[in-house]
Amino acid sequence: MREVALQPGADLDGFRRAARSLVAGDFAPGEVAWSTAEPNLFGAEPMTEPGPDAPPLRLPRALAELVEEVVPHSDPERYALLYDVIWRVAHGQRGLLEIGSDPVVHRLDLMRKSVRRDIHKMHAYVRFRQLDTAPGEPEHYAAWFEPDHFILEAATPFFVERFRAMRWSIVTPIGTAVWDGHKLRFGPPGTRADVPADDKFESGWTGYYESTFNPARANPKLMQQHMAKKYWRNMPEAQAIPNLIRSASSRVERMLEEEPTVPTKRMPEGALAAMMDQAPTNLAELNAIIKASGPLVPGATQAVVGEGPEHAGIVFVGEQPGDEEDVQGRPFVGPAGRLLDRALGEAGIERKDVYLTNAVKHFKFEQRGKRRIHAKPTAGEVSHYRWWLMRELELIEPKLVVALGGTAVLALTGKQVPITRARGPAKLLEDFQGYITVHPSYLLRLPDEDAKRSAYSSFVDDMRRIRELGKAERPRLAAE
Repeated sequence: MREVALQPGADLDGFRRAARSLVAGDFAPGEVAWSTAEPNLFGAEPMTEPGPDAPPLRLPRALAELVEEVVPHSDPERYALLYDVIWRVAHGQRGLLEIGSDPVVHRLDLMRKSVRRDIHKMHAYVRFRQLDTAPGEPEHYAAWFEPDHFILEAATPFFVERFRAMRWSIVTPIGTAVWDGHKLRFGPPGTRADVPADDKFESGWTGYYESTFNPARANPKLMQQHMAKKYWRNMPEAQAIPNLIRSASSRVERMLEEEPTVPTKRMPEGALAAMMDQAPTNLAELNAIIKASGPLVPGATQAVVGEGPEHAGIVFVGEQPGDEEDVQGRPFVGPAGRLLDRALGEAGIERKDVYLTNAVKHFKFEQRGKRRIHAKPTAGEVSHYRWWLMRELELIEPKLVVALGGTAVLALTGKQVPITRARGPAKLLEDFQGYITVHPSYLLRLPDEDAKRSAYSSFVDDMRRIRELGKAERPRLAAE
């Protein structure tokens, strides 16, 4: 019996080295005992590093990806199950992963899905709180999260991309991730006590949430289906829910007894301004506010903020995130986004050089079976998000603002404009040069292939004109 002792947690490199040596040594799965940095069992011979005699282990890409995704799982049998599949594939069963009825393959697939869900929950439910720092020191934020699996290293690059300009720490029972603005480091586990119980912004946000809570629609069972109760402890608004539910009946009675009033326009910027001593001064601060504010349209699991250079010359404004954007937390990564990337490339525009955002920051959808179908935001919902979009543009100060589709035009101008007539350079805002074109999703909806090719060619022509306009001098703001 050969024992393999790996490091605790997700020891991907150690497992790869071990699997390489074991296959080279012709050790069958039943001849290997896997452990995580524990003493040898039953006097088994310890595993050694692969020597020069161990040839490279060439695996199908699908199996290599499965290994990467399953190793962070917390099940102690994960290594044995992965090696079982590797052994069989190395001995001729190349199509093994396509056999969904195979018990080991089926179990590993469930593990992979569980790890993916855990990473998604971490992306959705982490809440940062400001730490007390000495005068003159940069601000630092911390969050507490309790993952089900060893996902810290796999999940944290997402936060680096989202909060690159912010210094932060994510503390978990399995380790701590620290971003100092330049490098991501991992340290020992922490406790909930390492993170502040609240901060000034969170107190304001909780008050805003309580004031907008609708007691008539409170459904705790449905809420727990969407978010496990273990995550409620880390969500500032969730801590107020028990008291709000207990008082729901009396609040409904008071609402029924009150005189009808004329609805007032919902203005989130007023509520947010009351929460803060000053407006956000950079995109990181603005995006933190958006993420903490919760959806202003039904549905969505997380806010999808803009992406690109902080002072990009060109800003593209779309309608709202789609299903893939909602899952990944990034704008324009679904079918329409891939079509936009293709058109940008053909026009000589690098995606990394432009800023991509949406008029509405959350995915509004209708549930149809297992599918989430895009639902067009109303004019009122678009106006709810306008403060954030305008603040984005003020912070970026682009040379050119491109409206992709009618919803983007509505968000930028407050008017419904026919795209076919207004297409081209346009005055969208007082302080910025503008350009109107179709949304790439429009091209995907065209039923005729010839019409699609023609419309796509016109769309690429728009991108070329946008590239040239983006080379113009950056306009100065009216306040300068």
